[in-house]
Amino acid sequence: MKVKLIAALIAASAVTVAPAANAEVKVSTKGGLKVSSGDYKFQFGGRIMYDYNRAEENGVVDEDGFDIRRARVYAKGNVSKNWAFKTQFNTNGSGVEDVYLRYTGFGKAAQVTIGNQKAPFGLEELTSSKDISVLERSAITEQYALGRQEGVQLHGTAGNSAYGVMLFADDVNEADEGDEFGFAARYAIAPVKNDNTVLHFGLSYYDIEDTSATGFEAALATGPFHVQAEYQDGDFGGSDLSGYYIQAGYILTGESRPYKGGKFKRVKPSSKAGAWEVVARYEDGDGNHSDIELGRDDATAYTLGVNWYAHNNVKLGVNYTDGESNTSDDDGSEFRVRFQLTF
Repeated sequence: MKVKLIAALIAASAVTVAPAANAEVKVSTKGGLKVSSGDYKFQFGGRIMYDYNRAEENGVVDEDGFDIRRARVYAKGNVSKNWAFKTQFNTNGSGVEDVYLRYTGFGKAAQVTIGNQKAPFGLEELTSSKDISVLERSAITEQYALGRQEGVQLHGTAGNSAYGVMLFADDVNEADEGDEFGFAARYAIAPVKNDNTVLHFGLSYYDIEDTSATGFEAALATGPFHVQAEYQDGDFGGSDLSGYYIQAGYILTGESRPYKGGKFKRVKPSSKAGAWEVVARYEDGDGNHSDIELGRDDATAYTLGVNWYAHNNVKLGVNYTDGESNTSDDDGSEFRVRFQLTF
């Protein structure tokens, strides 16, 4: 079923978009190739993340080298006033990512998306990898978030609120026979949102087979300062796990971190010299601490980082993470440098 669904969506997204009669054709190359004509729109773009990574466990180097962290290309657009699509693939081997059709006829308050897409759970997970301040998501997010799933989602924004409700078929527990169906939902609200300050709260939940999780999120961005935190608790086949992280950053050049639709966006430099940001994160609890070679464990870790947003589409980042297991004497660390280009 999944292969047929993906094939059908790819075929639908490959439909040739013909210019509307008497409509002006507009072409832009700012941040990717964009073509529009009346209700018809098409955009092609992608991202490249090239990393140097050195990781150690108990003082022994496990990783030391360069690699392509992400190399994605996408095509998205509208084939009519009420129908949109997106296809996104990772060219470094992981294959299909976003492949979906979307009905927008009800307006921003209620859109329906069918296909492979991110399930609604967690602030850090739903913030794009090109927009997060720390180069890698926290071990807490990596443990509990659902990532991309195949299914149908009703989602939208109204005022300063955003929500998503999704029914999906997943192989979370790698079941051998047929698809298992799960449910995921998230609600986020910004009770304070003006030109200088955003105060954000959110709640997420999902359930599938013998796995369930609940997430609580809070964030504040005021001027050049921003802070966010999440606590997540889950039942994984009878094992009760929990963990949290808190992250703070300061943009030295004075810019603010953008916010839209219940999640944060990438810092946009206000001058040709670019924008500089310092960031720190502390995390504790049951998580996927594989970045510091500790695997899935109850551990504590901290990260320090510096980002240079040289251009709206170019970012250079440096992170150092150090942590230790709460269940053994193991410790681990990671030094990561990233060159990021979006187009």
